[in-house]
Amino acid sequence: MNSSHPHPPWRRHAAFTLVEIMIVVVIIGLLAAFAIPAFKRVQQAAQANRAVNDFRVFSQAFETFATQNGTWPPNASAGVVPVGMSGDFKASVWQSATSIGGRWNWDRNLGGVIAGVSIQNFTATDVQLAAIDAKLDDGDLSTGSFQKVNSTRVTYILEQ
Repeated sequence: MNSSHPHPPWRRHAAFTLVEIMIVVVIIGLLAAFAIPAFKRVQQAAQANRAVNDFRVFSQAFETFATQNGTWPPNASAGVVPVGMSGDFKASVWQSATSIGGRWNWDRNLGGVIAGVSIQNFTATDVQLAAIDAKLDDGDLSTGSFQKVNSTRVTYILEQ
C-alpha cells in the first residue's frame, strides 16, 4: 500500500460528492416544476368533466320529471333534493359537495329563470367555469344556457 495515500484507492470513491448530490436535487426539482402544473391541469380538467357530466345527468332527471308531471319540481335549498325527485336521481351526489366546490341547487322561478340546475358557493376559477361552459354551451359565462349568475352561483338554465 502506498504511504502517501491515507486510504486505499477503492475507498476514495465510495461516496457521492456534494456536486453530484446537488445535480440530482436540481434534476428532481426540474422534474417537479414540470410535473406539478401538468398534474394541476389534469386535475382541473377532471373536475370540469365531472361537473359537466353531473349537470347533464341532473338536467335530464329534471326534464324527465317535468315531462311526466307536466311541471317542474318545487324550488329547494342548496343540497336538498326537491320534492318528488326519486328513481334514477342521484340523491347522494346531489347532497354532496360538487367537483368544483359548493352545493347543487334546484332553482325554480328565481331571478328570471323558470327552471335551472345551479351550483351555489363554488370555488372554481372563471377559467374553469369557462371550460365547463364551452362543453355545455357557448363558452361565454354571461350568455346562453350556462351562466355565472353572480360571484357565488352558476346556473344551467333549463327554461327561461
